[in-house]
Amino acid sequence: MSLHGSQGPSRRSILRGAAVAGAAAALSPLINLSAAQAATSGTYTIRFDNGRKQTILGLGFEIQSDSIGSGNNGLPDLVSGVPYDLTESERTRFYQQMLKAGRSDRGFRYCRLAMGLYYRGLDSSRKLMGDRYPGQAAQLAAMCDQAGVEGLSVEYWSPAPAWKTTDSYIKGRLKSFTPEFLDEFSDALVADLDRLTARGLRISQWGLQNEPRYATDYSSCQYSGPEYLATFKAVAPKIRAKYPHVMITADSQDGWGHDIGKAILADPQALDHVDAWTYHRIGYDSDYQIDNDFRRLAQGKPVFNNEFEYLSGEVDARRTINTAQSIMNWMTFQDSPTWYWLHALKPTTNSESLGYSLGLWRPPHDTDFSKFGHIQPGHWDFNARNWNSVAGFVKYMPWDSVRYHVEESTIQRDQRIMAWKTPAGKPVFALTNRSATESFTYTIDTQTSGSFEGHRYTPTVNDQRLAPKTGPQLTVTLPPHSIEFWVRTP
Repeated sequence: MSLHGSQGPSRRSILRGAAVAGAAAALSPLINLSAAQAATSGTYTIRFDNGRKQTILGLGFEIQSDSIGSGNNGLPDLVSGVPYDLTESERTRFYQQMLKAGRSDRGFRYCRLAMGLYYRGLDSSRKLMGDRYPGQAAQLAAMCDQAGVEGLSVEYWSPAPAWKTTDSYIKGRLKSFTPEFLDEFSDALVADLDRLTARGLRISQWGLQNEPRYATDYSSCQYSGPEYLATFKAVAPKIRAKYPHVMITADSQDGWGHDIGKAILADPQALDHVDAWTYHRIGYDSDYQIDNDFRRLAQGKPVFNNEFEYLSGEVDARRTINTAQSIMNWMTFQDSPTWYWLHALKPTTNSESLGYSLGLWRPPHDTDFSKFGHIQPGHWDFNARNWNSVAGFVKYMPWDSVRYHVEESTIQRDQRIMAWKTPAGKPVFALTNRSATESFTYTIDTQTSGSFEGHRYTPTVNDQRLAPKTGPQLTVTLPPHSIEFWVRTP
């Protein structure tokens, strides 16, 4: 498939066939990070012979292209965002080093665009969205083009204010749910996509509402189950008709597992327009994907986490490995085709930035160099403890890689393994060790002769090259708090 080619109906067929029904327990509440287990070794067989699983489309990120108040408090008039604030050379470095992860072709596949939050300009009717500052969409289009991003995941944090009870992006609900109102409203949401594509942006995914049960001090819009269902049934068919290649998702919080998802499950017409169920399991222990089955009532549709970050505290070493394991466990135990980190870059001025970001940028107006003093205005730097947990997957798991089953002597919670083949057929596998104190030795039958080259990531190390090992039998020992990728060499 070409870099920016249409996904087409075949993409939805792939997605709908990716989820495998399971019989695990229903979702349980948030759990704390588990204590490290005592095991120091395990044996594994990668079933490259007959263990083909789902196609992994690629990873996603969100872009903060406008301002938000520190601590997520309000919507400032200040114009500040990415790539707007970056110098030209820093934009190029951002695209090459982060969004491509140093690859020559392409890295992240999807860019999540927060409509009504980070893209919140309005026309005179206050019913349609557009640029809030000159060139906003053009800059985003240039970013996607230069970084090789396939397209946007367009999702509303809030519809335009004229549609809402508060006449504001902040809080409120839709003013009406009559057929006449929803018909006009649905036309406006299609028009929002038309305005984006007219500015050179491509659309890959679409969602009606981010976290539809919450009212926040930044952009939001609440829906009950029946309200979301009525709105979705009005809007989704029009999105499908105008943009048939776009993946339509629901509900960007609890998928099929709460009132909104249950309402959709009970309505065949609405269910037919859902291509995938999206969840927010923000900062959760990666064990959660082992202990719970998000596919149980998915009706054969894929499930994936389209927002992950840490809400409080600085990211510690254990969290670095936990993030990598979140990616692996969503894909291994839930057959997910993608996974999203929240923000690529967050500003040095916001209190939440360390937990939310893969990197930090200094806006030109920030003159407080007591924090992140090495970052100059208009420049950015990696937030290593988050970035190092994601970077290897962006670099060594190309778009449309295919996962293969791994037989494990014991399913360890602090030591995880995942294997795939690239579209070119190159075998790759990832390993983790979340223990803080003990090394862990993997004995692996790769079913592949020839040489594998290792690449290590830790909270402070990015892509350390390791001495090659020759298969098919490999013995690999990971030090505490580490992630490794082993790539078959030509």
